[in-house]
This record gives sequence, C-alpha cells and structure tokens, in this order.
Amino acid sequence: MARRDELIVGLDIGTTKIAAIVGEVSDESIDIIGIGTHPSKGLRKGVVTHIDNTIQSIRRAVEEAELMAGCEISSVYAGIAGGHVQGFNSHGIVAVKDGEVRSTDVARVIDAAKAVAIPMDKEIIHVLPQDFVVDGQDGIKEPLGMSGVRLETKVHIVTGAVTSAQNIVKCCQRCGLQVADLVLQPLASGEAVLHEDEMELGVVLIDIGGGTTDITIWYEGSIVHTSVVTVGGNYITNDIAVGLRTPSTEAEKIKQQFGCALGALVDPEEQIEVPSVGGRAPRRISRRLLCDIIEPRVEEIFMLVQREIAKTGYAELLASGAVITGGTTIMEGMPEISEEVLGLPVRRGSPRKIGGLVDVVRSPAFSTGVGLVLHGAKQLEVAVPYKARNASERSGIGRRMKDWFARVF
Repeated sequence: MARRDELIVGLDIGTTKIAAIVGEVSDESIDIIGIGTHPSKGLRKGVVTHIDNTIQSIRRAVEEAELMAGCEISSVYAGIAGGHVQGFNSHGIVAVKDGEVRSTDVARVIDAAKAVAIPMDKEIIHVLPQDFVVDGQDGIKEPLGMSGVRLETKVHIVTGAVTSAQNIVKCCQRCGLQVADLVLQPLASGEAVLHEDEMELGVVLIDIGGGTTDITIWYEGSIVHTSVVTVGGNYITNDIAVGLRTPSTEAEKIKQQFGCALGALVDPEEQIEVPSVGGRAPRRISRRLLCDIIEPRVEEIFMLVQREIAKTGYAELLASGAVITGGTTIMEGMPEISEEVLGLPVRRGSPRKIGGLVDVVRSPAFSTGVGLVLHGAKQLEVAVPYKARNASERSGIGRRMKDWFARVF
C-alpha cells in the first residue's frame, strides 16, 4: 500500500480550465484518487494575464481535489504552454575520460549540447536527449559502461519566456503550493495518451486546448519537434457566439452539447434551442447550421497544424499517424475531419496507464493533468537536480530535474 507521502499532484493550468489531479503511487500502479476543476479566468492563450484571478482559480481546483482525495496538497507538478514556447534540436560532443562512458560523461555531453545562445527573456524548460553516439556508432539510448573515446548526443531543447514561468510559479506559491517541476504540457499529454510503438514508428500529437494548439512529433522513441499554434477551442466558441447571437457562456455549452466538426454527420432535420442576448426569447435553429459555423474553424486549425508538420521534414515519417487530444477534441467529428485535412490516420487519445477514478479522468480533457502525475511518478524513481544556468533559474524556477536523463539512467 502506498504511503501518503507518495501522492503526486498534477496541476494543468489551461486557458479554459484549471485541473488538479491527485495520484497515489504504489509499486504496482498509479491510482487517481482526487480530481478538482475550476474555470480558468486569468489566462489568455496559455499565458497568465491576471494574477489574482488565476490564483483564485487554482485555489478552487486544489481545494476540490483535496476534498475528494482526503489529503492536503503542498507540492505540484505544473504544466506550462503558450505561444512563447519554442523547441529546437542541438548537438554536443565531449571526450570520454578513462575510455569508458560514465554518468559524469553523460552529464558533460548534455551540458555541451545545452551551451547554445538563447535570448535573455527565454529560459530552458527541458533538455530531452534523443540518442547518443559513441565513436561514430549512433542510435545508442544507454551509453553507460560502453568503451570509447568520444561521446556525442543529439538533444531537443524546449525554451519558454522567463516571465511566463515566473508568473505560474508565483501563482502557485501564493496558493501555498511548491512547484516541484515545470513541465511542458504537450510532453505531459504524450506521457498519458501515446503508446511506445507509436513513438518509435513516428507520431504527431496534436493537443487542442482552449487558447492554443500544441504540436509535438516523436520519432524513434524521442521528441524531435515541438511548436505551438495560437488558435484553440475558444475561437470556435467565439464564432458560435457571434454567428448565433448568443452569450459566450451559452455558446460554450452549445458547443459541448451539440457541436459537431463535420456537418455530414448531422441530421439536417435536427433542431436545437439557442438562448438569445438581452433577455430576448430563445430561438430554435437547425443543428446543421451550428456545424456550418464550427467546421470551417476546425478545418483552419488543422490546416495550420499541417503547415507546421510540413516545415519539420518529418511529414513522410509519421508511420503511426496522428493522435488528437485536449478538451476540444471531445467534439463529434474531430477525428474524421482531421484525417481529411492532414491526410494521416488519426485517433482520439485519452489517458491510460492509470487506475483509481479511471471513469472520471479517461477523457481527452484530462490528458495533461494525468500526464503530469505520470511525469512526477517517474521523477520519484531517480531524481537528478537540474543545474541552474543563470541567476533567474537559481531564483527558484530553475530547480528542475534532468527528467529524461533521470528516466534513462
């Protein structure tokens, strides 16, 4: 039985909602024992724009999760996303001491790969090793103990705005929460919804949230590309509000209850009731009209995603196709229309590899929150402190773990 100090909390700070997921870790499994959600009112496109409103939303979500789990939450793994997040690949080379690769050599070569010029307003969030090369032999995942004189590594570096990271940490701290780690949200979502064989063969994860759409490509078991499109489900809601002349809160409810991304799937005779603005009487319209508003916006989102994939050069290597996740993808017709636009096989991804309150969290809307719990569980196995690279990281934001290094070694 897991001890109570082996509780891990994932805090998904999204544009539409704040979700706190409590996981209990045992030797056999990870059980979800508490969930708290609250509408997010202080973020725009994944970035904090109102500190007090964000604090209030986080506090409400955490209190709800505490009540359900019957515990007190003091530390969280927080997600970070937004248009400021950028990813790029880098390469490092070092000489191997004593002719055998040791953990210090691996740490040095990763540091060498990190030694790249980044703007002053950016900081490194993740350094994700893809593979290692020992004396010209590539494709090595675990170089420890191998004989050689030269060690190389290829890594994927994810950077984000310093102020955005600081604001997330500040909001959590004002709620009495310590941030154990800041984790890229699509990386967390991938932990929750992707299969190992998909990551090996090549897959693109498309995480459509309220304010942004995160794109992450895995190939040969490693992340090779990350990017963000600053269009998400809120744009669909706004189109419905304007097109049907209804309040935004009602437009969101209509989208969730009756929305369909592909008009061909809807019966033309089906009618829905739409509340009006200014106290006017509600109206009845064809559900097909609602779909005619939603479909062009969804097509636009996936066309922007397709353009990003084409830029990477990996479009022809995605043998596993695409996986869509995030709250927006719950809408009927999303896999079908994404297949049409992307020209790839597509499935809807929901959290897996968990127990406990499975029926509640097995939804694309909770992929990031569950993924943060899974990420935290892996950090319990081997924790390697993240070495600060500048003063801003030493101030508290930079106390991270070399998560991928810890996972492999």
